[in-house]
Amino acid sequence: MGLVLFPGDDDTSSPDVSWSCKEFAVFRRWLAQAEGFGLDEMQGFGGQRPWDDVRTPLAPFLDHPDGGGPDLSPLQCAAILPRLQEITDQCQERGADPLHRRHLTDARNLAVVLRFCVGKDVDLLFS
Repeated sequence: MGLVLFPGDDDTSSPDVSWSCKEFAVFRRWLAQAEGFGLDEMQGFGGQRPWDDVRTPLAPFLDHPDGGGPDLSPLQCAAILPRLQEITDQCQERGADPLHRRHLTDARNLAVVLRFCVGKDVDLLFS
């Protein structure tokens, strides 16, 4: 089973990004770590730390159910995009192991989808 994130524009040729559920969990842990906290310490991920305790524009993405759940609005996508790009730029120089390269590729692919959602003023859907 996997997860696909795609624009809510009803066009099957629009960009999307996909992961297995395990890969998605690892990717989000990587992003949380880049933001200075462990995803496992957060409510909903086995920990007790409330999301109100974390200041990151990535919170709506990180604290989203793996499948279904509320869509992310174009405004939320617009808020996530610059921080995702900063993380990608900062982490590009940190290593060349295959998992690290995969995270960078996934972040870039997600940025393409987010940019599309913002440009077309459509929600980001999780399926």
